[in-house]
Amino acid sequence: MTALPQKTERKLGLVIDLDTCVGCHACVISCKGWNTENYGAPLSDQRPYGADPSGTFLNRVHSYEVQPLATSTAPQPEAQLVHFPKSCLHCEDAPCVTVCPTGASYKRVEDGIVLVNESDCIGCGLCAWACPYGAREMDAEEGVMKKCTLCVDRIYNENLPEEDRVPACVRTCPAGARHFGDLADPDSHVSQLTAQRGGFDLMPEQGTKPVNKYLPPRARDQLDTAPQVDILAPFLDTPVSEPAGFIAWLDRALSKV
Repeated sequence: MTALPQKTERKLGLVIDLDTCVGCHACVISCKGWNTENYGAPLSDQRPYGADPSGTFLNRVHSYEVQPLATSTAPQPEAQLVHFPKSCLHCEDAPCVTVCPTGASYKRVEDGIVLVNESDCIGCGLCAWACPYGAREMDAEEGVMKKCTLCVDRIYNENLPEEDRVPACVRTCPAGARHFGDLADPDSHVSQLTAQRGGFDLMPEQGTKPVNKYLPPRARDQLDTAPQVDILAPFLDTPVSEPAGFIAWLDRALSKV
């Protein structure tokens, strides 16, 4: 079995804003592309154009319809669609690491990233059983376990421009819903964002102490209580009651037919 470090120097992770995620799946596609072309073995697909396609993805987006609680001002609030991205949360007390019989799964001391040494992985699947978040995926083609690496080959790559030294999913998010940084540093952007917005752990009752945080969605405005005003009204011409110009001439000519 693999031992976890007692303490890591940093806690690199993601903060995901459920209020601004639009469920476009751009993070899913960029993750698939980067991790297929660069780090580790390619993420394979099976029957991609068949009747029952499947494949290996390190990041997935689930969508849920939730019913907000009633309040005095909104006794019957409308249901709300929440898009929920999910990948490895790089837990401090990662059960996927401690159950690995070969030591293929491990947590780095320098930054807290949980990785898989694919050359040592025997594909037993114990880590997938141990992960309460379903964040591990067995690659059917390679026969080894795959997971989010926080794009470790990007964030330390000095050949890339500074703005590109973040995970591919963060770099590509059009809504700015994904944030990357050191959650061990209370002054970092991600730590301050978590504190300001009430960031929370996913399934804290599991005791895994996930590094990644989620920002809750804000309550939506109730449009039915707002005055019904056409915001384009100031830009619309006042309709005329009688035709003029060419239309008036055409109307007169056709009336004689």
